[in-house]
Amino acid sequence: MHIVLSNSSELPIYEQIKEQIKTQILSGELHEDEMLPSLRQLARDLKISVLTTTRAYNELEEEGYITSRQGKGFYVMPSGSELMREQLIKEVEQHLNHAIAAAHRASMSSDELASLLKLLQEVSDE
Repeated sequence: MHIVLSNSSELPIYEQIKEQIKTQILSGELHEDEMLPSLRQLARDLKISVLTTTRAYNELEEEGYITSRQGKGFYVMPSGSELMREQLIKEVEQHLNHAIAAAHRASMSSDELASLLKLLQEVSDE
Protein backbone atom coordinates (compact mmCIF):
# COMPACT_ATOMS: atom_id res chain seq x y z
CA MET A 1 0.00 0.00 0.00
CA HIS A 2 1.39 3.35 -1.04
CA ILE A 3 0.16 6.58 0.55
CA VAL A 4 1.50 10.06 -0.11
CA LEU A 5 0.48 12.88 2.22
CA SER A 6 0.52 16.53 1.25
CA ASN A 7 0.71 19.39 3.72
CA SER A 8 -0.57 21.73 1.02
CA SER A 9 -3.75 19.71 0.42
CA GLU A 10 -7.06 21.16 1.51
CA LEU A 11 -8.05 17.69 2.75
CA PRO A 12 -7.24 16.73 6.33
CA ILE A 13 -4.58 14.02 6.65
CA TYR A 14 -7.06 11.30 7.71
CA GLU A 15 -9.16 12.13 4.63
CA GLN A 16 -6.09 11.91 2.34
CA ILE A 17 -5.34 8.45 3.76
CA LYS A 18 -8.96 7.36 3.44
CA GLU A 19 -9.30 8.54 -0.16
CA GLN A 20 -6.04 6.93 -1.28
CA ILE A 21 -6.96 3.59 0.30
CA LYS A 22 -10.45 3.74 -1.28
CA THR A 23 -8.90 4.44 -4.67
CA GLN A 24 -6.50 1.52 -4.30
CA ILE A 25 -9.35 -0.81 -3.29
CA LEU A 26 -11.65 0.25 -6.12
CA SER A 27 -8.85 0.01 -8.69
CA GLY A 28 -7.98 -3.52 -7.53
CA GLU A 29 -4.52 -2.46 -6.37
CA LEU A 30 -5.53 -3.68 -2.91
CA HIS A 31 -7.18 -7.08 -3.17
CA GLU A 32 -10.15 -8.43 -1.25
CA ASP A 33 -9.20 -9.98 2.09
CA GLU A 34 -5.76 -8.34 1.87
CA MET A 35 -4.49 -7.33 5.28
CA LEU A 36 -3.78 -3.62 5.74
CA PRO A 37 -0.91 -2.30 7.84
CA SER A 38 -1.74 -2.04 11.53
CA LEU A 39 -2.84 1.33 12.84
CA ARG A 40 0.49 1.77 14.63
CA GLN A 41 2.56 0.61 11.67
CA LEU A 42 0.80 2.97 9.25
CA ALA A 43 1.18 5.85 11.72
CA ARG A 44 4.90 5.07 12.06
CA ASP A 45 5.39 4.78 8.30
CA LEU A 46 3.61 8.08 7.63
CA LYS A 47 5.07 9.79 10.71
CA ILE A 48 1.63 10.79 11.98
CA SER A 49 -0.56 10.17 15.02
CA VAL A 50 -2.22 6.79 15.61
CA LEU A 51 -5.45 8.77 16.19
CA THR A 52 -5.27 9.97 12.59
CA THR A 53 -4.85 6.46 11.16
CA THR A 54 -7.59 5.20 13.48
CA ARG A 55 -10.01 7.81 12.18
CA ALA A 56 -9.20 6.95 8.55
CA TYR A 57 -9.64 3.19 9.13
CA ASN A 58 -12.83 3.67 11.17
CA GLU A 59 -14.41 5.75 8.40
CA LEU A 60 -13.32 3.24 5.76
CA GLU A 61 -14.94 0.51 7.84
CA GLU A 62 -18.16 2.52 8.27
CA GLU A 63 -18.29 3.05 4.50
CA GLY A 64 -17.84 -0.67 3.85
CA TYR A 65 -14.38 -0.70 2.28
CA ILE A 66 -12.54 -2.54 5.04
CA THR A 67 -13.41 -4.72 8.00
CA SER A 68 -11.69 -5.32 11.30
CA ARG A 69 -11.11 -8.81 12.61
CA GLN A 70 -10.73 -8.99 16.36
CA GLY A 71 -7.09 -9.47 17.28
CA LYS A 72 -6.01 -9.81 13.64
CA GLY A 73 -6.25 -6.34 12.09
CA PHE A 74 -7.97 -4.64 9.19
CA TYR A 75 -8.73 -6.32 5.87
CA VAL A 76 -10.13 -5.21 2.51
CA MET A 77 -13.79 -6.22 2.25
CA PRO A 78 -14.62 -8.90 -0.32
CA SER A 79 -15.94 -7.34 -3.53
CA GLY A 80 -19.04 -9.52 -3.17
CA SER A 81 -20.03 -7.88 0.11
CA GLU A 82 -23.18 -5.78 -0.03
CA LEU A 83 -21.45 -2.63 1.24
CA MET A 84 -18.57 -2.96 -1.24
CA ARG A 85 -21.02 -3.60 -4.06
CA GLU A 86 -22.93 -0.47 -3.07
CA GLN A 87 -19.73 1.60 -3.16
CA LEU A 88 -18.84 0.25 -6.58
CA ILE A 89 -22.34 1.03 -7.88
CA LYS A 90 -21.99 4.55 -6.49
CA GLU A 91 -18.72 4.94 -8.41
CA VAL A 92 -20.39 3.71 -11.62
CA GLU A 93 -23.21 6.21 -11.11
CA GLN A 94 -20.74 9.07 -10.74
CA HIS A 95 -18.95 8.11 -13.95
CA LEU A 96 -22.22 7.68 -15.82
CA ASN A 97 -23.38 11.12 -14.68
CA HIS A 98 -20.17 12.58 -16.14
CA ALA A 99 -20.77 10.62 -19.36
CA ILE A 100 -24.37 11.84 -19.58
CA ALA A 101 -23.24 15.45 -19.15
CA ALA A 102 -20.63 14.99 -21.89
CA ALA A 103 -23.23 13.34 -24.14
CA HIS A 104 -25.53 16.33 -23.69
CA ARG A 105 -22.69 18.66 -24.66
CA ALA A 106 -22.10 16.52 -27.74
CA SER A 107 -25.85 16.56 -28.56
CA MET A 108 -26.05 12.76 -28.37
CA SER A 109 -29.47 11.16 -28.08
CA SER A 110 -30.28 8.65 -25.35
CA ASP A 111 -30.26 5.89 -27.97
CA GLU A 112 -26.78 6.91 -29.19
CA LEU A 113 -25.48 6.96 -25.63
CA ALA A 114 -27.03 3.57 -24.85
CA SER A 115 -25.56 2.10 -28.06
CA LEU A 116 -22.13 3.44 -27.17
CA LEU A 117 -22.34 1.95 -23.68
CA LYS A 118 -23.38 -1.42 -25.08
CA LEU A 119 -20.54 -1.35 -27.61
CA LEU A 120 -17.98 -0.48 -24.91
CA GLN A 121 -19.27 -3.30 -22.71
CA GLU A 122 -18.95 -5.78 -25.57
CA VAL A 123 -15.38 -4.65 -26.29
CA SER A 124 -14.38 -4.91 -22.61
CA ASP A 125 -15.90 -8.42 -22.34
CA GLU A 126 -13.66 -9.72 -25.14
